[in-house]
Amino acid sequence: MRGAQNGALPAARDNGSRALPELQRTPGARLEVRGLRKTYSSGAGRLPVLEDVCLHAGSGEFVAVIGPSGCGKSTLFHILAGLEDPDRGDVLIDDVLVERRLGACAFMPQRDGLLPWRRTIDNVTVGLSLAGVGRDEARGRAQPLLERFGLGGFERAWPWQLSGGMRHRAAFLRTVLLGRPAMLLDEPFGALDGITRAELQQWLLEVWEQVGSTVILITHDVAEAVYLADRVYVFSPRPGRVAAEITIELPRPRSPELLGSQEFAAQEARLREALRTHAAGN
Repeated sequence: MRGAQNGALPAARDNGSRALPELQRTPGARLEVRGLRKTYSSGAGRLPVLEDVCLHAGSGEFVAVIGPSGCGKSTLFHILAGLEDPDRGDVLIDDVLVERRLGACAFMPQRDGLLPWRRTIDNVTVGLSLAGVGRDEARGRAQPLLERFGLGGFERAWPWQLSGGMRHRAAFLRTVLLGRPAMLLDEPFGALDGITRAELQQWLLEVWEQVGSTVILITHDVAEAVYLADRVYVFSPRPGRVAAEITIELPRPRSPELLGSQEFAAQEARLREALRTHAAGN
């Protein structure tokens, strides 16, 4: 991938001691899933993907979902985002049944989804545009936040001119700008190198603490789930069910120094044991 070092682009701005604009706080919503089932049909027969999934995320809570590949985690998010319908089950936001789920939650899929024909400023505002916000107003909302998201000076850059980390920050800014009370993040850092991934995990925590939205994160990384989340749901192999619910007993705010502590190691060991016990289908 061609990175942001391309000579045709300006250097990232040095903010010095100048205060960056505050993010607009969005009160988090309670999100609840009750008895969700999903089966796909094909020429080979019926494939059960989700079976009686029940979970919740409290207002402003950070929840992670972890489990083996193919257990239906992304399908769950597609249903929550309104991209697919379940065969059975309900989705509630603030204890109200949601019949029309499309747009109720902000959704960041595994790929950054930046459109190659749009510059950064118009990529981060594409969700607002689809929601009916005019171009000038959408740009006006995004422009003050570009530096906060590490994109200062790159508003006119094309996606291929951004580094991997910058592309993911742009995708997350696009998600935050929607101002939804709940955000669904499907392995947002899975394709990044370890250094960039660690930097963006810390950056995500800082942004989440400011914004206040409810977050549900899909990950395959045990340490990431422990570091970011308040609670973790462990899914069984397909058809995916909630096999275990683990409360992460670590204080907030969290900093990288926590990763080397005995307390962190103990929480990570608890989650790994739950995965060994349940994700293997035992």
